[in-house]
Amino acid sequence: MYFNAKNLTGGYGEVKVIEDCNFNVNRGEIVSILGPNGAGKSSAMKAILGMLKLDSGKVILDGTDISNFNTQDRIKLGISFVPQVNNIFSELTVKENLEMGAFTSSDNIEDKIEEMYDLFPAIKEKNQQFAGELSGGQRQQVAIARALMNNPSILMLDEPTAGVSPVVMQEIFEHIIRIKEKNIAILMVEQNASQALKISDRGYILVTGQNTYQGTGDDLLNDQEIRKTFLGG
Repeated sequence: MYFNAKNLTGGYGEVKVIEDCNFNVNRGEIVSILGPNGAGKSSAMKAILGMLKLDSGKVILDGTDISNFNTQDRIKLGISFVPQVNNIFSELTVKENLEMGAFTSSDNIEDKIEEMYDLFPAIKEKNQQFAGELSGGQRQQVAIARALMNNPSILMLDEPTAGVSPVVMQEIFEHIIRIKEKNIAILMVEQNASQALKISDRGYILVTGQNTYQGTGDDLLNDQEIRKTFLGG
């Protein structure tokens, strides 16, 4: 596997929010982390990025143990993260947001911006507009595009469809599929579990901070117990 998180255990002080969690994802693959509120999904993402102190476990990227690397060094190695909130610079234009995302890239920034406009045509039309004035779906596209400006090998998304309409949710998922086709590994936390599994190669379901179920997207989607407990029927 290109990326492995092994036996992650950690939390805040004495409180363990994740325990013996394991995740892995290959390039060109979408993997979803699902589960009820408070299950530890976002905390697991923070642990992978080095934002949550681990008591034990390892994070391995392309064969290199990065468990002791700080967040900035992990980003330089090719991990990009899009948080659920505060993921754009509202006071900057769309183009300026993209430029801010290229701070560690050695590529021609203008060429990379055009690539993002090709991937997200809706934000090209708004490129000189302040990002804070955009719709929720457009802001999320800006956030994802900005994360891609550094040419990451793994893209981590925390609730990419939170607060958007079903139509916009489908549009965002379609963008995520196109990103996968660029041979990027995608690790995604999602509340819209059924829809996420439909586009996921594999998935993990967390309950109280632990891996409770895992499997292919289709297997999890078609498991009657999982459907009843986590997918609403």
